[in-house]
Amino acid sequence: MTAPDPQHHDPDLERLVAERTAALTELVAHLMSCWDDERRLLARKLHDSLGSSMTALTMHLGLLSKGLSDPKAQERAGQMKTLLNGIIETNRKVQLGLWNDKLEFLGIKAALTELVAEFGQEHAMTARVSLPDDDDGYPREQGVALLRCAEEGLRNALNHARASAVDVILDDDGEQLMLTVRDDGVGLQEPPAPESLRCHGLRLLRERARALGGSLTLAALDGGGTALTMILPRLRQGA
Repeated sequence: MTAPDPQHHDPDLERLVAERTAALTELVAHLMSCWDDERRLLARKLHDSLGSSMTALTMHLGLLSKGLSDPKAQERAGQMKTLLNGIIETNRKVQLGLWNDKLEFLGIKAALTELVAEFGQEHAMTARVSLPDDDDGYPREQGVALLRCAEEGLRNALNHARASAVDVILDDDGEQLMLTVRDDGVGLQEPPAPESLRCHGLRLLRERARALGGSLTLAALDGGGTALTMILPRLRQGA
């Protein structure tokens, strides 16, 4: 029996693999779009219902507190106000984690600016953002992908890299967009497997980039640290 030639290529098999890969990429893109729409809708419901109700309760409590003369009742009202403010802040963070309204109404640059500033403040880490000067009229799908890349890179810098500083850099040369999240942490302990990129969060992000015709890489930096980079073809809004 003749052994199969490892150099032989089966055109039908290659075509089948290519078609299957294209179908899976299209399916992932559809699932990502549905997921984003659901997160956006849930964030809006939290804002319109729970957020508005909590704000109204705070205002009513403030009016009621003005008529209280008993010190114990005033103290209890103050505690209730503190609890309500905590719920409002938690609701705001949940909304932001689900969907950043600034991305939709003000664009990716405003969303990245807010994300990086809040990350640095919350975790007492030096966090900087560098953005292009040109207007950011990118399609929503690209903006979401870039924002998710920034979120994943910041999480990795906090949870795995043991970094003290992180930079989020968005470049636009007119042909492609490149977002890099660079930290000064311990770097990669071992080369990441290219197909897995070591964790499901990065794998999903890679598939999101691939569905948009782009790529995602995770690499060690000379001198220490890690860089997560997403590259997407430059598309005009409405394209």
